[in-house]
Amino acid sequence: MTSDYLIEARQLCKQVRSGEQRLTLLRDVDLGVRRGEVVAIVGASGSGKSTLLGLLAGLDVATRGELRLLGESLGGLDEDERARLRAGRVGFVFQSFQLLAGLTALENVMVPLELLSSNDARRDDPEALAREALAEVGLSERLRHFPNQLSGGEQQRVALARAFVARPAVLFADEPTGNLDSHTGAQVIDLLFDLQREQGATLVLVTHDEQLAGRCDRRYLLTDGHLSGEAGR
Repeated sequence: MTSDYLIEARQLCKQVRSGEQRLTLLRDVDLGVRRGEVVAIVGASGSGKSTLLGLLAGLDVATRGELRLLGESLGGLDEDERARLRAGRVGFVFQSFQLLAGLTALENVMVPLELLSSNDARRDDPEALAREALAEVGLSERLRHFPNQLSGGEQQRVALARAFVARPAVLFADEPTGNLDSHTGAQVIDLLFDLQREQGATLVLVTHDEQLAGRCDRRYLLTDGHLSGEAGR
């Protein structure tokens, strides 16, 4: 393993038990992602894309293999330690938005800032930072709206603001346009790439959208748990 990568996986495997059988979801995955890169992982439904994303982000634990995130090995970290590593440094965008229903758009965007350590300067005025983030995605007039008062596209823009508000080093996106129509999805992707370029974040996204994957620096194909091939844009 080298320090050139913000994310590095070597011989990563994931198995789960189903009754008396063990199912292999990922097989000997090797992947390295450098600072500022945009990498797409494509594949059919059920190929293991979301499983791989969860492992790379430290949301799940591999059965075998070595994984480093932000220069730190995840192998010896428990769940709380992995969460502390991610805090303020890793952002997420999900297909299903994952907004908290009882919080307004502004409050949802403030959440990652409030989870930072007490000595982090970004906690000094989370509301101002959240307002700025929502303005960047065109939602200055929707600060006090709850998720059920927002359209799907607006909810995903709130999710983008939440993902980028702490200026993370790494962003993981799981089918970010999967629940949106093509026009709205295209607007969200333009915003995603604009924010990524502006902040210089490393972006790893999983998608079945070949057009979206074609906008990335590199593209990998996941088939039956095997990761293969790459191409530049």
